[in-house]
Amino acid sequence: MTPAGEIIRQMRELPFADLNAIAPGKSLILAPHPDDETLGCGGFVIEACNRGRAPLIVAVTDGAGSHPGSTAYPPERLKALRAAELRSAAEILGVPEQNVRFLGLPDTRVPRAGPDFERAAQAVATMIRDHSVANLLASWTHDPHGDHEATAFIASRVAQIGGVRLLFYPVWGWLLPPDQPLPMTAVRGARLEIGHVREQKRRALATHASQYSGLITDASRGFQLPHDLLVIADRDYEVFLEA
Repeated sequence: MTPAGEIIRQMRELPFADLNAIAPGKSLILAPHPDDETLGCGGFVIEACNRGRAPLIVAVTDGAGSHPGSTAYPPERLKALRAAELRSAAEILGVPEQNVRFLGLPDTRVPRAGPDFERAAQAVATMIRDHSVANLLASWTHDPHGDHEATAFIASRVAQIGGVRLLFYPVWGWLLPPDQPLPMTAVRGARLEIGHVREQKRRALATHASQYSGLITDASRGFQLPHDLLVIADRDYEVFLEA
């Protein structure tokens, strides 16, 4: 076991690498919720599109659980809003609309085993096969969020099925308490320099207004992305970890 603070330090100090070294070929971004694709790897997506390799973006959940109790945005309306936000973000990142997909699993309840888990993994594996995807990028196993952890499990199962290269991108993992023990000793991977496309990433993230702007004000437990996480997402690099 290693304290999370040490693992995070290692992630911040990983060597820089070119996109082609990190993920040669076509990629699929598996995002637990609409917005994680931009928070965790928006710069990667922009760079891939700039090189003529627009990735697939697949949202695992419908995002409808972020504002429970809202009468202005009940689940079906919020689901539609978050799907529209993802499509807008993808357009800014450079991804064509046909490359944006939705698994439609319920927000906060992504399975880690069982029939629904296998169906989700098989659906992603089919996309990988049909689109000749070489790299699968998913939320980090140690992100302290149930849907993020479950998405990592789905990605691992997909890698078993399809033999695709698997990389993890941390989102909430950056905010782990420094003294929290993690079942690992070190991380391997690379940082991608994205300073030159950071403004474009900012514009993409701004489309996810339901998650940070105070758009929805009548929810009993309304969610907002914390400032600390938005600061991290605005760094001039992104981190990709080997599975």
